Amino acid sequence: MELYIHIPFCMKKCRYCDFVSFEGMQPHIDHYITTLLMEACQQRSKAHEPMNTVYLGGGTPSLLKPEQLRKLIDGIRSIFDISRNAEITVEANPGTITPRWLDTAVSLGINRISLGMQAAQDQLLQRLGRIHHRHDVDQAVQEARKAGFRNISLDLMFGIPGQSLDDWQETLQYALSMNVEHISAYGLIPEENTPLNEDLLSGRLSLPDPEDERSMYDVLKQTMHAHGFEQYEISNFALPGFACRHNIGYWRQIPYLGLGLSAASLLNLKREADGLHYTRTKNPDTFRQYDHLVLEHAYEERESESILPAEARFETVMLGLRMTRGISKSEFLRLHGVSLESLYGQKLHYFQKHDLIRETNDRWFLTSRGMDIQNAILVEMMEEGQG
Repeated sequence: MELYIHIPFCMKKCRYCDFVSFEGMQPHIDHYITTLLMEACQQRSKAHEPMNTVYLGGGTPSLLKPEQLRKLIDGIRSIFDISRNAEITVEANPGTITPRWLDTAVSLGINRISLGMQAAQDQLLQRLGRIHHRHDVDQAVQEARKAGFRNISLDLMFGIPGQSLDDWQETLQYALSMNVEHISAYGLIPEENTPLNEDLLSGRLSLPDPEDERSMYDVLKQTMHAHGFEQYEISNFALPGFACRHNIGYWRQIPYLGLGLSAASLLNLKREADGLHYTRTKNPDTFRQYDHLVLEHAYEERESESILPAEARFETVMLGLRMTRGISKSEFLRLHGVSLESLYGQKLHYFQKHDLIRETNDRWFLTSRGMDIQNAILVEMMEEGQG
């Protein structure tokens, strides 16, 4: 089982971000941690097995003061059974961490840190609304190493307005020069009701040409491969042994418990005669509603969705094809009680004929060309699975 903890505080909200996070709310952190630990106690019965991964996301978890981080992690450890070899990740902004904060994190058993680098050009960072500068990333990595982190990830972004292919190559080389173990690289998706999207709609900014963005992704894959990184998912690359276990759990439909504002959970996974069933729930998005949820034990008021076998099967396909290793035929049969080929065989063989998907022993996986048009492939797979 996995545990996700949402920290919805930011020093400044990025111009592209539509996650549930708030700036200028730091005075409320102590109250929030107290409420979150209350929720953890109330939800403890949902954890029927040890937590193999813990992930602190945001927002900006590195905004927590060292003593606040200690209160949170010590509290979580007292409530849940955390595996001895658990992967415990914290997201951090290079402009907010300090040596004392890093030392505290390591002393608490946090063994993986994900730094939001995004770009190597200060003008692009400013355009994104980031609070850090290029030199802050290198300093953060050095200080994380000194504190004892041996598993460091950098988040990068391509397709930024005004970003050239040369900018992207410089970003990749700068990231690689810091000798980190993991790199996540995402294409910018303009989200509604964000300042960046408003600039795009008004014409004040424009996205790179789609062909340039495609070239950026191709350069990403080539560069990562040349430096010994294995692509294990569409946007994720790791040195051998350093793939993110927490995210792989999401893609494999491992049950997870989400705590905090806006946090989602996947629970009650059951294999019944007609297939796989589970429940997905989501906490509210405002502090007032979250306080009500916890203080009044109003969990029946949360957003909740029962996932029935047909949807569960398609989610296995959709999530599995994100990973370069693809979908295990035997695992699909074990989960759902029906073979992958009996549901999707016609489309699988059609895409195989066009070199978009391949079959090797127990697995079906997308080719490089297939990865490029994954969304279109999934639309057709969904239609067949429903048919």
